[in-house]
Amino acid sequence: MPRNRLSLAIALALLATPALSACGTSTASDAKEVTVYSADGLKGENGDGWYDKVFADFTRQTGIKVKYVEGGSGEMVQRAVREKSNPQADVLVTLPPFIQEADAKGLLQKYEVKDADQVSGADKAVDGSWISVVDNYFGFVYNKKELKQAPKTWEELLDAKYKNKLQYSTPGVAGDGTAVLIKAIHDFGGKEQALAYLKKLQANNVGPSASTGKLAPKVDKGELLAANGDVQMNYAQAKTMPNLGIWFPADKDGKPSTFALPYAAGLVTRAPHSENGKKLLDFMLAQKQQQEVSSIGGGFSARQDVKATDANAVALTRIMEGVDFFEPDWNDIDKNLTSYVEDWKSATGS
Repeated sequence: MPRNRLSLAIALALLATPALSACGTSTASDAKEVTVYSADGLKGENGDGWYDKVFADFTRQTGIKVKYVEGGSGEMVQRAVREKSNPQADVLVTLPPFIQEADAKGLLQKYEVKDADQVSGADKAVDGSWISVVDNYFGFVYNKKELKQAPKTWEELLDAKYKNKLQYSTPGVAGDGTAVLIKAIHDFGGKEQALAYLKKLQANNVGPSASTGKLAPKVDKGELLAANGDVQMNYAQAKTMPNLGIWFPADKDGKPSTFALPYAAGLVTRAPHSENGKKLLDFMLAQKQQQEVSSIGGGFSARQDVKATDANAVALTRIMEGVDFFEPDWNDIDKNLTSYVEDWKSATGS
């Protein structure tokens, strides 16, 4: 071949290489791996959590290795936003309202998860951009050894004995921390009333925390007397933290109340391993894995056709007895979350 034609052939071959990558035939897109960005709570402290079992089973059955990155719900969304032009995650798992925020920011692509019809309408997006994989509820924890009984009201937390012995995770950063603000607004009958209370509570508050999961060990050791959390995570932690008790602040009617705070998952837009992400989402919502949500993870199955009867499921039912449930206006929260968090910062000086 003449020299100039040989050079042209080489140049054309080099130009073709990126095109092959763009068509999804690159080594990266075919890699046997999947990356999950998730809120904390589903991975065990000692490798014994629901994520640990699900990921191990998934890898064994598919050969796909799961890379896991953990943080607060808001923290994970913020990281995905920073990486939007070059996504690193395939699956994003957060608590509300951050899953809605991720969707609004274009971070999630539509995918109809297998068996999605077994999940209630309130626990999934209409367009298929996200779906709950583990149901859960907001709550608080207290130290059963130091306190004779659980607190019952928000007002009790203003007592001097909680000075520097109380902490809640940061609204806008942690999903459970944002839930504190949501529940306070509901219980006190409005944002202004809630912020006035949280301003008073600041006198006892230790300070900000990006991760709710780090608060329970402090409560168990007695470093804190009370902190926020969620039922699934705290129930699972209580297996190795004997002083941990779960409670729910009473609402304005004097009854303990809570709201659903599920772990919701979505496929990341332009995920580097999109097909692997789809397989993992299908796997997490499969009946066998959902049956293990309570027995291994200490949570509530997202599937309506799974009726758990294991010891954990029975204990969780007892915890929720006598507790009222309300549904936040997620559309309002999604729309106004930034301003709510800014108002909270102003009120508390955080």
